[in-house]
Amino acid sequence: MTPPAHPHSTGEPCAAGLALYARALREGRVPEPEAAPVPCVLHTGLLRPDLDAPHWLRPVPPALALPRLLRTAAEDVARRRRAETRLAEAFEPLLELGAGTSDAADAPGITLLSGADRINDAIGHAVLRADEEVLTVQPGGKRPASMLALVLPKEQELLDRGGRMRTLYQHTTRHDPAVLAHYELLEGDVEVRTLDEVPDRLIVVDRTVAFIPANPERTLALELRHRPLVDYLTTTFERLWPLAVPMHPRAAAPPARGPVTARQRAIAVLLVEGHTDAVIADRLGMNVRTARVHIAKLAATLGSESRAQLGYLIGRSGILDQED
Repeated sequence: MTPPAHPHSTGEPCAAGLALYARALREGRVPEPEAAPVPCVLHTGLLRPDLDAPHWLRPVPPALALPRLLRTAAEDVARRRRAETRLAEAFEPLLELGAGTSDAADAPGITLLSGADRINDAIGHAVLRADEEVLTVQPGGKRPASMLALVLPKEQELLDRGGRMRTLYQHTTRHDPAVLAHYELLEGDVEVRTLDEVPDRLIVVDRTVAFIPANPERTLALELRHRPLVDYLTTTFERLWPLAVPMHPRAAAPPARGPVTARQRAIAVLLVEGHTDAVIADRLGMNVRTARVHIAKLAATLGSESRAQLGYLIGRSGILDQED
């Protein structure tokens, strides 16, 4: 069976690689095949072949491995700085040639990012430089565990630097085991809350740079460093935050309103607006089948026998007039 592709370059150890290294330190060695999915442990010198036992790997003592990794990182930083200097020198005459040719799409402070790799790299670099706070809005329901594992080290580094994380999800995410486990692993100032509906994806880093989607497929994104725009998006987040229900570190259930749950009330609002089941599911971050189950429960609660009657009973019940 072909091992899964490594999620990053082999120049630094990933979370899975560090876990294997820790196990090798505890047990003294690990089987060589177990390093195949995480080649970073070999490229970074954390594990080395056991000369006395073929097909086994022994750990390099941490006191030796850490200085070597730090030296490699310092050399990488110096190499990048030299590259920045060369780029600046190369573009100096080009800037004079391009003066006066920009249009509104090339406005300072707004950068169009194309492709998932470039988008994720830009977000990752911004978070690595952050030292205050990262605000995030994530619509939709479940999150892939593999994606959460990739961002975990960067998030923990931010928290270790004294930074803060606040995230808004939709209520459907409260039942996602991968997300719940992810936040249990983080240590530091991190809060998560949920709402029935949230805007599209938003990430604000240190209130100086923001990232938003630029197309429905999310293959394009805008990196915003235009201060008024970033302030506007930050204010939008801050207006939504007090309306949301705490999920982590201390969870609170969405408030119930008599026999009708908060989820059913949110669906009732969209039903009377005339939306289809598919639109309701998309707006509330759930699949169509789940939306229909909630609609059926709402109909049963109100005693409705048809879609048309359900709209009438919703209006007569007064549940839309109740304050949050």
